[in-house]
Amino acid sequence: MRRAAFLLALGGFGAAHAAITVQDDAGNSVTLAKPAQRVVSTAPHITELLFAAGGGERVVGAMNFSDYPEAAKRIPVIGSNATIDMERLLALRPDLLVVWQTGNTARQLEQLKSLGIPIFYSEPKKLEDVATSLTRLGQLLGTDATAQAAASDYRQKIGKLTATYAQRSPVKVFYQIWEKPLFTLNGEHVVSDALRVCGGRNIFASLKVTAPSVSTEAVLQENPEVILGGEQHDNQAGINIWKPYKGLLAVQRNNLFMLDSEQLVRATPRIADGIAVLCEKLETARRHRP
Repeated sequence: MRRAAFLLALGGFGAAHAAITVQDDAGNSVTLAKPAQRVVSTAPHITELLFAAGGGERVVGAMNFSDYPEAAKRIPVIGSNATIDMERLLALRPDLLVVWQTGNTARQLEQLKSLGIPIFYSEPKKLEDVATSLTRLGQLLGTDATAQAAASDYRQKIGKLTATYAQRSPVKVFYQIWEKPLFTLNGEHVVSDALRVCGGRNIFASLKVTAPSVSTEAVLQENPEVILGGEQHDNQAGINIWKPYKGLLAVQRNNLFMLDSEQLVRATPRIADGIAVLCEKLETARRHRP
């Protein structure tokens, strides 16, 4: 008993820890001999998930735009979606890399795989994936209780919103992420799942590309009842480009709405707060009906 207690006090080495194995979003098994102590994140949503799962203090490196929570801004930056400083990454001595498979270039992914450091691929596409991401990361970090509590709280929020809004009359929505050129998101992105919670229907859900470019004519043909854009947009024009199209239903009914895009586009627990605002906007659109 004394020896077991002594080992635990030293950090839990020896018999106190069994190997940890979880499955990542690419379907790979990720195995660690003990909970990760030094983690590098390669995307802002991953950094948020790690903090929410109770592992914020273990994150030793992150990509640019990892700005939530506030403590994330103090993490050393090891690169961007265009390039990663491999020397700086190695100097941080990570024992786990949490990687965004579609957000990092093929060259970056090959470089990361060549390092021989365990990799967990994070690719949440559905709202439920946020909760499972939390619990799996919590296992890898040894912060299961915190992660499970965060997942439970998140599921309760999504469940309550779904019960309130999902069966209300459908609203056709165009979600605009950029206007020059015009970009949107398809049905595989978590934003479409968020719309479904509120009774919204993504007019471009059937497109094959996750973030497709669409034409003005295609939007006019679909004639959405609501057009959504992000408040974090660098270009002030944003969704106002649609105001001259007086025949567009969203314009006729004054349903051009701005949202906090980071809350909806990043697959993290904060998306529940973004969905609450989204549902309110779609309710406003329903009230605008004649």
